[in-house]
Amino acid sequence: MSLYGRIFLLNAVVLVVAVALLLGPVTVSTPILLGEALVLLGGLGAMLVANAVLLRIGLAPLARLNRAMATADLLRPDARPVVTGQGEIAGLTATFNTMLDRLEAERATSSGRVLSALEAERRRIARELHDEIGQTLTAVLLQLKHAADRVPEPVRAELHQAQETTRASLDEIRRIARRLRPGVLEELGLHSAVRALASEFTTTRLGVTAHITPGLPALGPAAELVLYRVAQESLTNAARHSGAGRVEVHLLPLPGGAGVGLVVSDDGGGIGAAPEGAGIQGMRERALLIGAELLVGTGPGGRGTRVCLNVTSDRTGGTAR
Repeated sequence: MSLYGRIFLLNAVVLVVAVALLLGPVTVSTPILLGEALVLLGGLGAMLVANAVLLRIGLAPLARLNRAMATADLLRPDARPVVTGQGEIAGLTATFNTMLDRLEAERATSSGRVLSALEAERRRIARELHDEIGQTLTAVLLQLKHAADRVPEPVRAELHQAQETTRASLDEIRRIARRLRPGVLEELGLHSAVRALASEFTTTRLGVTAHITPGLPALGPAAELVLYRVAQESLTNAARHSGAGRVEVHLLPLPGGAGVGLVVSDDGGGIGAAPEGAGIQGMRERALLIGAELLVGTGPGGRGTRVCLNVTSDRTGGTAR
């Protein structure tokens, strides 16, 4: 039955009850007596309550659809509202579900293009840093060394200091280039890339340990890149914002060998009630791109932050490397 038909029927029932009361043995005096007024008020209250209950029942599917619309998040796909009954509400629910499917597909496509362009731009910048700036700084180092060998001793110390500063800048340029373009991932694979990340983020204040289970299921290049980027972003957040002293990175097979799971947990201050930033939003977009599940929450014991990414073996498509 349509929404119009339901509301009409509910109000018709109330009006029929009211007419039945008028045709009954109840009479009203002029002026109205107290007992008669109480009977009329009681009947009116009963009709209002019955009308409210019947309308609540009739409009309940619309209220459920409204809650689903209010909580819909394209970065966190949830179960769709169940299409029940027939008529306008059922059609509206089915249309809403179709709209969500279309929006998620369009967002995945657009995110794929954006992330592909982002990775291509990262590779270009990394090449320019390595080939242009890196080679220029290397040439400056050689010139400084040549000049230091020919100048008097007082000036030589200053040139040596300039050499060390230039060498530190060259190391920083190379480190940035490695982060922009994970060459170790392309050349040596995911295992070595994750170990390299753990080594890169390990400092005197932060200890990072990588635990990789042997015999992980094979994944496609796009899935490996998403795993690497999520691990990289998680370690970056832990190093910059969490105040953690230890971070554990785990690569392990999912139950039944269905895929690969990444778990990054730290002992820092945790996320708390802070809103998700661009880093976590970016991780969610990457996860959706390959149909993976991303969970960000509190670590074991209610302390720190725990990031879990589950990538199934049969859903490893996505952006090109």
